[in-house]
Amino acid sequence: MLVLDAAQTRAALPWDGLVKALGDMFAKGCVMPVRHHHEVAVPGEADATLLLMPAWQPGAYVGVKMVSVFPGNQTRGLPAIHGSYLLSSGKTGELLAIVDGGELTARRTAAASALAARFLAREDASRMLMVGTGRLSTNVIEAHASVRPIRNVTIWGRDPKKAEATAKALSLGDISVTVVTDLEAAAREADIISCATLSSEPLIRGDWLKPGAHLDLIGAFKPTMRESDDRAAARASIFVDTREGALSEGGDIVQPIRSGVITEDAIHADLFELACGEHPGRTKAEEITLFKSVGAALEDLAGAVLAFEAQRDKS
Repeated sequence: MLVLDAAQTRAALPWDGLVKALGDMFAKGCVMPVRHHHEVAVPGEADATLLLMPAWQPGAYVGVKMVSVFPGNQTRGLPAIHGSYLLSSGKTGELLAIVDGGELTARRTAAASALAARFLAREDASRMLMVGTGRLSTNVIEAHASVRPIRNVTIWGRDPKKAEATAKALSLGDISVTVVTDLEAAAREADIISCATLSSEPLIRGDWLKPGAHLDLIGAFKPTMRESDDRAAARASIFVDTREGALSEGGDIVQPIRSGVITEDAIHADLFELACGEHPGRTKAEEITLFKSVGAALEDLAGAVLAFEAQRDKS
């Protein structure tokens, strides 16, 4: 049995290979039961969340991820997300690998957004705004830079010092990276806006989106959370990772539907349909696109299998 720590998991999941693995898994599909989602009380703090996410390919692999999200960790200088992934044989049930869940989650989440950007962001998109300074932010920036010709990255966070730390953690060659405090001005200039926060109130306004912009919404994973306003949903062509997940958990989709701004039919396609070629994605240069992800067990399975096979082949 292999045990992959964070560094080994990261090394086994290069962006090009991971984005391809996710695309292949979405195109082929797998068995993906509804994930278990539990609130966990934390005395004196916001509730934590426990997620159990199973998925399997019959006769090949079976996997399950256990993840905890503790928002209060931000005040302790700790990651909000912790987890582990257990990968077993789909033929015998034998445990094959334990993969670092935090690193797997961060990279597969970023890769899913990059996969969506291949279909939805303009091919000449060069200016990216990253909203959020958590663990996901550097991964999301790197992943997008692997699929689009990003030349300028701006980072916004509620705490400018954390934004500066995020900027310093990046190594993107000749790509310019700066920290901004004026969110609206940065959003109005961006070709791609990615949000990875735990916000419960809109951060990005639809009226800020320029023609041709792509809005990538990652962080709000509960119906009570959101990173964009109703105007963004009304203006954009909407795409999601999975319809079931977005319609039940994605506040950026659920809330505009509840308020009557959009209907479920406003969702043009999910990643299954995009990866299979059933929908082309962006159809016009001036089109504003919105991608909402809440995460899918399929993504974890694809990443865990890629990491396991990469390490197995080395030995």
